[in-house]
Amino acid sequence: MPTYLKMKLMGVNKLFNYIKDVLENQPKNWLNLTTHRLDIYDEKMAKRQFLEQFETLFNTNNSTPSALNNLPTAYDYIRLGHPLSCVLEWTVAKLQQLNPENVISFSSGTAPVLAILRTNLLDHKNTKILYTGELPDFFDAEVLKSVYGYHFVLEKIETTANISAFDGSTIFISQHAEFDNIDLNSNIDFLVNFQPQFGSVLLVNSAQNSTYISEVQHVRRRETIAMTPDNCLAILKAITKLSSTEKNRNLETHKTTVLNAIATVTNSSTKAVIGSSGLSIQYAIMMGLIHDAQKNHKGKDIKFIVPPNCYGGTNDQARRVAACIDNVDVVDLPVDGGNDMVRSIDTILTQIAAEDAVPYIIAEIPTNPRVEVPDLVQLKAVLSEVRHTSTGTTAIDPVFILDQTFCPNVHFLGDGAILSSVRTISYVSGSKFPSGGRCTAGYCVGNTKTDALMDKVELHLQLCDNEATPLQIEVLATQMPTMNQRIHDAYQNTRGFVNYIHKTLPTAKINFVSEDLAHQGFTPSVFSLDLPTKGNTTEEKETYKRALNLKLIHLMITEIPNESKFCVSYGQLNGCYWTIPATSTQGTTKEGDKDYIVRVSMSPNLDLERHKNVFLQFVGEI
Repeated sequence: MPTYLKMKLMGVNKLFNYIKDVLENQPKNWLNLTTHRLDIYDEKMAKRQFLEQFETLFNTNNSTPSALNNLPTAYDYIRLGHPLSCVLEWTVAKLQQLNPENVISFSSGTAPVLAILRTNLLDHKNTKILYTGELPDFFDAEVLKSVYGYHFVLEKIETTANISAFDGSTIFISQHAEFDNIDLNSNIDFLVNFQPQFGSVLLVNSAQNSTYISEVQHVRRRETIAMTPDNCLAILKAITKLSSTEKNRNLETHKTTVLNAIATVTNSSTKAVIGSSGLSIQYAIMMGLIHDAQKNHKGKDIKFIVPPNCYGGTNDQARRVAACIDNVDVVDLPVDGGNDMVRSIDTILTQIAAEDAVPYIIAEIPTNPRVEVPDLVQLKAVLSEVRHTSTGTTAIDPVFILDQTFCPNVHFLGDGAILSSVRTISYVSGSKFPSGGRCTAGYCVGNTKTDALMDKVELHLQLCDNEATPLQIEVLATQMPTMNQRIHDAYQNTRGFVNYIHKTLPTAKINFVSEDLAHQGFTPSVFSLDLPTKGNTTEEKETYKRALNLKLIHLMITEIPNESKFCVSYGQLNGCYWTIPATSTQGTTKEGDKDYIVRVSMSPNLDLERHKNVFLQFVGEI
């Protein structure tokens, strides 16, 4: 064997042996955590900081549990990436002699292709998609062109050896299982290694394509998720030839359990679909409604009406979709801070009706982060009102897309429910109460007036390969039967804490549901806290308050480290979670619409008296 091949083999063996040791000693939370502490996370260094220190451990052959446990947080949300996705990407990069940033894993087989198509659409650049054998069943080229507006040439080839240069981007979809035996032809710009049942790994080839990396990462952030930890683990074991026991997850049985639980919780008998995350579901809803509008309202403008200060993922995704499709626009819907959701919807729907456009409303009830609930009788009346175009014809009735993550147990859709007579689709981030924070899955369900729309939603969830994984389904099947009890218990803790804060710091403004709303079934376990401030100018007051926000959070997570976390989570099984929406969940929201307040999320299981005592300590220090 030539010397260079021996050296290469020695390097691969060293790599594989190290990864085997890492998998043997990995921290338990690499598989189990879905969100991480924000105070030990540098977003600008996402993945990079983790891998720089991981590389140091590799070079010194250090794979001890304590060393791995001390690595910095890779990503704040597990759906964006996590330690095992980073290790997988780093390992593949080593095998292919690429920068680890050029390797990106997805739970979806379609999403990396969509990410490149989106970038090229906006840059007016040609794309050629090559493949051998057969494309995955869910890859629908016609819909990608007609609905998403993407432009590409699709070509089946026999071998990668004769791929020629192309004026644009060449994507090769490979279903080759061996990562150490990939032919990364120099004329391939992007190789998508599709791994059935697990997802895909994208390899960005050559330095000239490095500008795509941040855009591809953002698609993974907003329209799909990273390959899940258990699937990354399975592929890493396959790469390193570690034995792996295939677990029978009884997918159909668990799925039936989850669908029955969703029907019970929502009191809706219509079809439900389950996605890999809340944003995966929202993306399927948006694209499914656009598809329906293109079929039933040809040529008409489509308007997505979205609160400008709502969850940043919702806001950002809606604007990203609108940027790609000429006749789709986003209209701001003021709902918080003195604005009334019902009045705002009424005004905007009247305006859109006059334009003879198609109205789709995305709104959270309760709102986030102000935890406000509109007058539901008035909301129903406004959504039900028959409006007319400027020429006097009947306007298109709206579809209300309801994010009820904060209160998934409230019945909006079933027979006789408040929104049963209005076209409504409700969705929930399953990473919250449905799973107790144990997975990222999400689900949506409609009322009887949305059957045809839900067919389109399901179609686009499948096309994007964003359906929930078998493990996610299993987690939901385990957790959802106890969800309503957990919601009740967490609300009791939250009400107790809110009442205590009101008593000990009456000058603070607390945003939480009233007792009356709670009696109506709105029992969230999240509230926001606008702390009292001081100063001579508006700027001084704002600066003081922002510092006070951090003082409170750091005191809580320092004094109660086993329960209080600086984290964006909600609906977890244990503990208390603190964040500042403006610097976390509203990350991509326009600066003027951000909320620099404290958001607190409480679980059914925590030491409430300890939290009260630490808060009292905080009050004594200000």
